[in-house]
Amino acid sequence: MSKVTVTKEGEAPAWGAVYYQYFEQLDKITASESPLKIRKQVFKVKSTDTGEVLAELNTESVLKVGDRVRIRMEVETDREMEFVHIKDMRNSGVEPVDVISGMVYSGGLGFYKSTRDASTNFFIDDLNKGAYVLEYDVFVSQKGDFSNGISTIQCMYAPEFTSHSSGIRLMVD
Repeated sequence: MSKVTVTKEGEAPAWGAVYYQYFEQLDKITASESPLKIRKQVFKVKSTDTGEVLAELNTESVLKVGDRVRIRMEVETDREMEFVHIKDMRNSGVEPVDVISGMVYSGGLGFYKSTRDASTNFFIDDLNKGAYVLEYDVFVSQKGDFSNGISTIQCMYAPEFTSHSSGIRLMVD
C-alpha cells in the first residue's frame, strides 16, 4: 500500500515503531483472523404462522421500510478473557428495537448492552473459551443504499487480542 524506509546513523542502539492508518469503505473490509474471532450476519425476520423465519441477506437482497432485521454476531475464542468490548456499527437507515441499555443474559453469557446513535456496544466481564452468539433487532426506517459497517471485538486487558468482521451492504427500496 505504501513504502516505509528507516535509516539510522551512528553506533548507539535505537528502536521505533510504525503506525499505519488508512480509510476504506466499510463494506469492502474483509474479516481479520486471530485467536479472538467475530463474524457478523444480517437476517430479515419474517413472521409466519409457525413462528419467526430468518432469511440471511446477501448482495442481491432488497429490504423495504418497516422490515425487521436481526443482527447476529458469532464470537469465538480459544482462551479465557476478561473485560472484552464488542462494538457493532449500525447504518443510518435502521433504528434499534431495544434502546434501553442494561445487563443481558443470553446463551450462557452475561454482558452489558449499550445502544448508541451509530453503534451497539457489548461489555463482557468474563468470556470463557468457546463460541457465543449475540443478537439484536432493528427496524428499517429509511430508503437507500447503506453500508452496515463492521463489528469489532477487543480484550481490554490484552489489546493485542482484537478482531473485526467483514463489512455488509444493505439495499432498501
